[in-house]
Amino acid sequence: MELKFVDPRALKDNPDKARRSKSSPQADALLLATIRAVGIVQPPVVAPETDGGNSYVIDAGHRRVRQAIAAGLEEIAVLVIDRAEDGGAMRSLAETLAHEQLNPVDQWRAIERLVALGWTEEAIAVALALPVRQIRKLRLLANVLPAMLDQMAKGDMPNEQQLRTIASASLDEQKEVWKKHKPSKADPQVSWWSVAQGLTKRRMYARDASFGDDLAQAYGIAWVEDLFAPADEDSRYTTDVEAFLGAQQEWMANAVPKRGVIVEAGQWGEPKLPAKAERVYGKPSKSDHTAMYLDRDGKVQSVAYRMPAAKKSKDKNGDDGEVDGDDIVVTAKPRPDVTRKGMEMIGDLRTDALHEALSRAPIEDDTLMALLVLAFAGQNVTVASGARDISYYGAAGLGEHAARLFDQEGKLAFDMDTLRIAVRSLLIDVLSCRENRSDSGVVARVAGDVIAADSFLANMGTEDFLSCLSRQALEAACADTSVLPRQKVKDTRSALVEHFKEGRFVHPSARFAPTPEKLTSWLKTNEARQQPEDDGTPQDRDELDGDKVVEPAHDDVGEDAAPQEEDLADEQIEPYKVAAE
Repeated sequence: MELKFVDPRALKDNPDKARRSKSSPQADALLLATIRAVGIVQPPVVAPETDGGNSYVIDAGHRRVRQAIAAGLEEIAVLVIDRAEDGGAMRSLAETLAHEQLNPVDQWRAIERLVALGWTEEAIAVALALPVRQIRKLRLLANVLPAMLDQMAKGDMPNEQQLRTIASASLDEQKEVWKKHKPSKADPQVSWWSVAQGLTKRRMYARDASFGDDLAQAYGIAWVEDLFAPADEDSRYTTDVEAFLGAQQEWMANAVPKRGVIVEAGQWGEPKLPAKAERVYGKPSKSDHTAMYLDRDGKVQSVAYRMPAAKKSKDKNGDDGEVDGDDIVVTAKPRPDVTRKGMEMIGDLRTDALHEALSRAPIEDDTLMALLVLAFAGQNVTVASGARDISYYGAAGLGEHAARLFDQEGKLAFDMDTLRIAVRSLLIDVLSCRENRSDSGVVARVAGDVIAADSFLANMGTEDFLSCLSRQALEAACADTSVLPRQKVKDTRSALVEHFKEGRFVHPSARFAPTPEKLTSWLKTNEARQQPEDDGTPQDRDELDGDKVVEPAHDDVGEDAAPQEEDLADEQIEPYKVAAE
């Protein structure tokens, strides 16, 4: 170490300095006033040039040198120190932090630079007197998208919760969200709340998991530590919600007690107990049952419930006997093969295939007309009839399909080709298998089965759909393939995706043919009702007699009666007379 007096203008800036963001004008003005009054109290630290020059490079004290030049000093004292193996990076960072706290972005970059130079996280923590957890937190924040870091370096910083969400997302996800919310000339401020909202994912925490490491490994769950959470709690989490819930379901299936059952949670998180079950809020007895379920956070919860008293039954001799409460069997409901999201995907794929088949598949004219009848029987169709008063709310405008059957003079004139096009397009608008309000019900599946829409279904051997299948359903999908079930669910899924990349996979539950039970139930519900017999209503009670407005027929009791002449204006009476004539 050597103390020298040099011209501050001859010193060169270090391109790898720790502080990259500009200091505030107030801080610079205060430092300039101090230098003019008492000079530089602590000399800047410099090192000789290593590329053959005879000047010095500033390692620490860039602001002091800059303000000394602004104060007009001809020379200043500097400490000449040979650089360490890391090029003086740690010394520069430590001294910069001692003078003025670095911008958070500069801290992230400085930590990353030290790691790249061979410093370990523990060594950096000791040198800077910081906890190792804080160093790891800073390293995580260094993974923020560079464009976002540049914006933050300008002083436009998100709060800690928003920063936590942004840093936890991948760079690809950050890029997509940044495209929508990056600043513009008209609005230079970033809505960090919107950025964080777009990157928010539902987290399932390890502290809420009842399953162990074996099931976590089988379902391919990789825990990630939340470095922003308090250090004294288990902050591990996963964003693979389906895998977490699947492991919880399998654990419950293995741990359900003898008199227990697995139930679903209701809309408000309450367990859906079996029919006639009475929940026990006090201390349960030995004869009570246990219901296990998953709450909104994915935690395994259990409640006790009591079934009603057993009914008496007849024995072989005709005597009354009692059914033991232990004989009441409550079957645990297994996890469905396909999740709700999977059923929604099946509905979308069915609908696309149905529409494709209705557009291109060969359909006979009589079949086409029968499909039209099926389409209007769908539960998603609302019809406003001229003979009945039906609400117009929710009705779809299908007039465009009928309009093409008219000529320019307004007369109904068409050929068979035009009729076929109109009927096909009408069926496409009406029939739907989607899992929402537009679902036509079983009739759409019957229609798809009739026209062989199964052959138009897209390949379901994709990562998106197969992730919706349970372990049992995935292993069943391997039956007719060369793929063998793996120990981990995600490995089995990846093997199936690779196998069906060039082929086509259709899950059995996605096929159009409805089950006999569903079809029989629909037929029974919609069977033709017999016409009512003649109840002796006089003929003159059902028709208008001349121009006299009569009371409505008895079948219309409860509806508004026709207006009487004394209640009508002259311009309202005239149309009734014309209609009667």
